[in-house]
Amino acid sequence: MEIILFGLLAVMLVFMFMNTRKRQKQMKEQQEEKAAKTIPGAKVLLQGGLYGTVVSYDAVDLDKPAQIELAPGVVIEVHSQAILRVVDPTEETVDSDDAAEDEVVEEHPDTVPAKDATDGIEAIQVETPEETKARLERNDEN
Repeated sequence: MEIILFGLLAVMLVFMFMNTRKRQKQMKEQQEEKAAKTIPGAKVLLQGGLYGTVVSYDAVDLDKPAQIELAPGVVIEVHSQAILRVVDPTEETVDSDDAAEDEVVEEHPDTVPAKDATDGIEAIQVETPEETKARLERNDEN
């Protein structure tokens, strides 16, 4: 009876060892694949949920921080392992201009303001960042 228990224990240990090695091998392959795809200009998803573009990344020295551009002119340094994955082009979001051209939006008659409305929402216009800045500066002067 004891021999059977020791045999069963040995089989379990061998299975655990093989399973651990297989998992480590898979993780190493995934890390190498991510390192190969992480090149300057690649769009990435960071651990915090931020999307950005790689400016610099050292696949050999993972202790060296990677530089990620979140917005034009905004470059941050993150730990190289903070890069969760490289975003495929199919996962990119559609620009709002493209979506507006593709979609046909039907307006409900109740949502359209009256022609003689004086509450300031007769003609909603989108401001450019420059116009918004100028408007805010004018408000600060008053």
